[in-house]
Amino acid sequence: MLTRLAQSGPTTVWFGLWDKVCALRNLQAVFHAVWRNRGAPGVDGQTVQQFDQQGTSELARLGEELRTGSYRRQPARRVWIGKMGTTEKRPLGIPAVRDRTVEAALRNVLEPILERDFAECSYGFRPGRGCREAVGRVEEWMSQGYVWCVDADLKSYFDTIPHEGLMALVKQRVVDGRVLALVEQCLKAGVLETLKGWQPTERGTPQGAVISPLLANLYLNPLDQEMERRGWAMVRYADDLVVLCRSREAAETVLDYLREWTTGAG
Repeated sequence: MLTRLAQSGPTTVWFGLWDKVCALRNLQAVFHAVWRNRGAPGVDGQTVQQFDQQGTSELARLGEELRTGSYRRQPARRVWIGKMGTTEKRPLGIPAVRDRTVEAALRNVLEPILERDFAECSYGFRPGRGCREAVGRVEEWMSQGYVWCVDADLKSYFDTIPHEGLMALVKQRVVDGRVLALVEQCLKAGVLETLKGWQPTERGTPQGAVISPLLANLYLNPLDQEMERRGWAMVRYADDLVVLCRSREAAETVLDYLREWTTGAG
């Protein structure tokens, strides 16, 4: 697939991906990453260590459920964690270990496809990119005289992404029905919170889900592309972005556009 991807064009549509998601080698590789990250158990209470103790049979069962269509994602366990520098809290969804493994297997297949479409100005949660590279790019723009800055934070971004619009973007590159159905399962599994019980997820791609950063980048990719088309010096890291400008007038133009875009994006 990676060889074909390297030779594919920007409009290539992908059909037969399901066998790659379900492949035992894929599941084994991604579980190793899940194991390294550790993390808390999901709604079923199973820890990474417990899953690992029966790893061979657990992964084989997971692969069989995916191949036969009997896999069902469990709701994420919702917890609230503090936001750095404030007294506010934000929701975090913790999927079960087996669901984290499936999401990671799905991301392994989708990421190299979607990565080809992402703009240069996007730095968050991307292979070979991070905060250091984003800051370095901002410093480059500033050294070239872009000293006016529009600083924007998309409030509750991950939790408000409309599913219909997000899936439309996925379908531009992927038409394998089983892969699309699995993405939908990840989005709509709901959350389970102490005292409140199960709650549906009708919008958003919950923070804490393995595939959420990739999907969140995908939904903002049209904005990234438009900003670059207009020649604006934007640097985006997840739901935080800055646009560097040479004058106050240019910065005000950018700010007006971003306000209009966020209103229209729903």
